[in-house]
Amino acid sequence: MTERLATRARLVCDLVTQTARLMVGVPDYRTYVTHRQTQHPGQPVMSYEEFFRERQAARYAVGKGRFKGCC
Repeated sequence: MTERLATRARLVCDLVTQTARLMVGVPDYRTYVTHRQTQHPGQPVMSYEEFFRERQAARYAVGKGRFKGCC
């Protein structure tokens, strides 16, 4: 019983953490890796640092001559 409760609590914690990160613009690396492994097997997977930089550049359009930040 306590093991099942601990598993459910961990799942809720993971979902809350993922939601909070997405709300502030931090992409979910685990979801990306899972997607790449299941949908694109055999293709390379970016490291967390590469993934974060790519997502940040895409969000703020950095390097395209226009910064579309919050202000």
